[in-house]
Amino acid sequence: MVTSQRLAVIFDLDGTLVDSEPNYYAAGRRTLAHYGVHDFTWEDHCRFIGIGTLETLETLRSAYRIEAPAAELLALQNRFYRELAAAGTEVFPEMRKFVERLHAAGIPLAVASGSSLRTIGAVLSATGLSVFFPVAVSAEEVPHGKPEPDVFLEAARRLGVAPGRCIVVEDAAPGAEAAHRAGMRCIAVPYAAGMPQDAGFTTAGLVFAGGQEEFDAEQAYAWVAAGD
Repeated sequence: MVTSQRLAVIFDLDGTLVDSEPNYYAAGRRTLAHYGVHDFTWEDHCRFIGIGTLETLETLRSAYRIEAPAAELLALQNRFYRELAAAGTEVFPEMRKFVERLHAAGIPLAVASGSSLRTIGAVLSATGLSVFFPVAVSAEEVPHGKPEPDVFLEAARRLGVAPGRCIVVEDAAPGAEAAHRAGMRCIAVPYAAGMPQDAGFTTAGLVFAGGQEEFDAEQAYAWVAAGD
């Protein structure tokens, strides 16, 4: 049942709540090296930030002419990533404050991510964030990943909140675009340098152009509360 007057906040996971990109980059390098590709750089990785893991691997598989199916690459990369995540995943401190502030105010929260459901669960558990997020949606559970709106719409459905009453927190332009397509407001905290100029961020209602270094939990909370 959808409660139209209720407000909810939906978070992207990787690069937004947690600094998982270094682990994803390392897992991606290990995966590609397994198939003989040894020149995948950080700059190459940054081109795919915000895009679903399977979609990314489909593109890389084609670019590097890897014969193995994308599902095989995905299973291997997820295994590498979970090993790295268990060894250490950093929660952005100010983002944790924001989550705690929203939770204390009784605002329902969800995670909507391009990562696998098993990976999302592992990261939330390892970082202690799982207590704040009763709902987690993976792109593997919906027909299309970001920039399509499917993961955000499914998160809203599970929360029982109308899309127009949901706010998305994102670090990447495809996610901000997905939020817009879902009819949701967006707080953008760009992960990589140069990202704020990406056209995908133009529809975000609040942009912290300096990324996590500029992000302020109280300012973000005030913006959320002002729209309630």
